[in-house]
Order: sequence, then C-alpha cells, then structure tokens
Amino acid sequence: MIIQLIFTFLKIGMFSIGGGYAIIPLIQEQVVTQQGWIGEKVFTDIITISQMTPGPLAVNTSTFVGIQIAGIPGAIAATCSCVISGVLISILLYEFFKKYKSSQYIFRILNGLKASSLGLIMAAGLTILLLTFFGASDYHDVNLWNVDLVAVALFCASLFCMRKWKTGPVCTMLVCGVVGLFAYSIF
Repeated sequence: MIIQLIFTFLKIGMFSIGGGYAIIPLIQEQVVTQQGWIGEKVFTDIITISQMTPGPLAVNTSTFVGIQIAGIPGAIAATCSCVISGVLISILLYEFFKKYKSSQYIFRILNGLKASSLGLIMAAGLTILLLTFFGASDYHDVNLWNVDLVAVALFCASLFCMRKWKTGPVCTMLVCGVVGLFAYSIF
C-alpha cells in the first residue's frame, strides 16, 4: 500500500500545476475515483480539515489521505512524494525561466497555464459545493429535493458577512462551526 501511495502522490505532485485548490480534483480523481481508497464524504472532510490546518493545502491533503489509507507511514510517504515532485520541478523551471525569461513564447505558455489553473480551482470549488449542498460530487447525481438547507444558509451567511463586514476566514469558520454544531443537532 505504501508503494502505491508513493507512486500515486509522485504523479499528483508532478501534475499539480497551480497548487492549492487546483490540486483537489487531481487528488480526488486518484484516491476516490481510480483507487477507491476513500469515499467522497471522507475526501470532503479531509479537504475541510486541510483548509483549517496550517500549511499548504496540497501537503495537508496528502498527509491526511496518507493517514486515512496507511496510518503514519502512509502520511509520510504521501506527503514526501507529493512535495518532492514539486521541489524538483521548481528547481528545473527556475533554471529554464532564468535562461529564457524574455521569450514571448514562454509568456504565452504561462498565460495558458494561469487559465488552466483557474479552471481547476473552479472545478474544485464546484465539487465542494455540490458535496456540501447535495451530497454528490457530480452534477448528474444532484437531486434538488435533497438540498442541505443548513449548509446553504451557512454558506450564504458566510459569504455575506465576509463581503459586507470583511470578517476574517478564521472567525467565520469558527462561528459557522459552532452554528453548524447546534443547527445539525436540532435538524
């Protein structure tokens, strides 16, 4: 299992262009869809915990997935495998861009990668919203009658407070956690 984790997270690390939220669909595809190591609900919980803990999202997610699959050795294997790819690619790209920093072709390639990263981030956000509101990660599986009204209300209230009064994300998450604890206990 450790060997499979290493190869899976080496692949994830190599192809995680954009990092952060852009890596979520790639990790989900590998560990939920292809390998079937964890379910969608557990994956969503891992993403939520990864956002609340200090450190990069990709590293935290790799660590929590590794723990879920193979305990502490799995966490170490998944985290190191995900990180080492990015480190090596960053060193190679640094040398490449230092040599070709004034090339228009490189500038155009980077613009294409930015657009691709934005699409991946939006896909990750949509997946998280669908899982949170409807319990499904694919819009084909969405049943509008099974909407989680508490989750929708908390999302809308959070969005409103953060835009209107500029509340910080930590404060917003803490308040929503407490409200969610009571709201889900009642409903």
